[in-house]
Amino acid sequence: MTASLLLALPLLGALAALWVGRERSVVPSVLVAATNTALGAWLAFAAHAPSGRFWHGYVAVDPTSRLFVLLVNLIFLGVGGHVWSRVREFPELAEGIERVVALALSFLAAANLAILSNHLVVGWLALEATSLAAAPLIARPGSPAAVRAAWGYFLFSSAGLGLTSLGFACLARSVEHAGMEPSFFLDQLRFLVATRPDAWREVGLAFVLLGYGTKLGLAPMYSWLPDAYDEAPPAVTAMLAGVQFNCALVGLFRILEIYRAGEPRLVSVTLVGLGLASMAVSTFSIIATHNYKRLLAYASINHGGVIAIGLGLGGQATYGLVLYVVSNAFIKAILFLSAGKIDDHYRTKDMREVSGLIKDLPASGLFLTVGTFALLGFPPFGSFLGELLILSELMRARYVIVFVGFCALLTVTFVATGRSIFPMIWGPSSHPGPPQGLFTAPVKLVFVVALVTMGVYLPHAVSALFVAVAASLGGS
Repeated sequence: MTASLLLALPLLGALAALWVGRERSVVPSVLVAATNTALGAWLAFAAHAPSGRFWHGYVAVDPTSRLFVLLVNLIFLGVGGHVWSRVREFPELAEGIERVVALALSFLAAANLAILSNHLVVGWLALEATSLAAAPLIARPGSPAAVRAAWGYFLFSSAGLGLTSLGFACLARSVEHAGMEPSFFLDQLRFLVATRPDAWREVGLAFVLLGYGTKLGLAPMYSWLPDAYDEAPPAVTAMLAGVQFNCALVGLFRILEIYRAGEPRLVSVTLVGLGLASMAVSTFSIIATHNYKRLLAYASINHGGVIAIGLGLGGQATYGLVLYVVSNAFIKAILFLSAGKIDDHYRTKDMREVSGLIKDLPASGLFLTVGTFALLGFPPFGSFLGELLILSELMRARYVIVFVGFCALLTVTFVATGRSIFPMIWGPSSHPGPPQGLFTAPVKLVFVVALVTMGVYLPHAVSALFVAVAASLGGS
């Protein structure tokens, strides 16, 4: 019943948004997001919450789906609150907003299905449905650059779909080669892959990892991400970075739950290689850019690289990885939503033309400051502890060269990001704005509290859920 509501409510909200018209169309998105967040919290932490397989085995409720359903719906709630406040502040944005809300809620329904799916193909198709809903939201009317970014995003999504589909075909051929009937149900695959590895499985797994890596914006298939994140409206960027990214990550988690034990070296080498390459690409791009939204986009690629390295390591890094993933979602939501406020006020995305943000827009300046410190891995945020555990596992596993490269790239990223963003925050005031209260964005405050809590003390129920997700990935 809960899973059905998580999928049905956004679709009903999309229809309601189209029906009520532009003046009130944002309200259904906020109501649906709040209801889904409450359902996700109940599913994650209630003692009597349902678990197991539903809908003839196509939907699974397990620790991974419990955690990420709550996470993506909470991020979407922050996005909905941002859009609501923007429309109230700028009434002219209400033109065509019902279409935007309908697409966003359809995006949320597909995202929930991608996370809850117990079938590899259904989960991947649901992930592609999020791309179909997001592409029109990137292509803002009257902006050729945004249209080009939307097409680039769509074409790379199609390429990722093709690579993953080819990988699935190879994996199915591997099962047939062993004399068994192929299946894409996750619980059945765990038994089918117990056979001896062969070339079909290795090639298929490599294609699937590269396909999901495309959706995550990992090198070498990353070039869509800076353009899409830069040109999309801030709320859409937060949806891509905080919701769709985590849906793709869940798909990758499902693959690793099944295939890591049989192909540990292939998984480790591929993911660590993709991760280190992504960190290198993002680091040099951060040095070169003067666009603060693109800088955050490149930082997202950097975070994706750290996550890929943590996934490739497995073992004791897995708990730190889960902590880092959840922290990363909150960080990106805070930063991209704050970037929208900054762009509205200064009418530029050039970091050299923004100064004195903490004086001109105190609330946005404070959120950008906190988000940047969390982005750079400062204590007491959860991102610091997650990175520390991943670095510890790199040394324990004797990945000395990777450890040195990881630390060097992190150091350069730290210096380049601080050099660019901190003058924006603490420089001389350049464009004073109207007074702002700290409680104009309460959901962003919730995100900040969550980041600090994960770095200082996790409640037992949350920690137990993180441990269960890490255990499903083979973590110790």
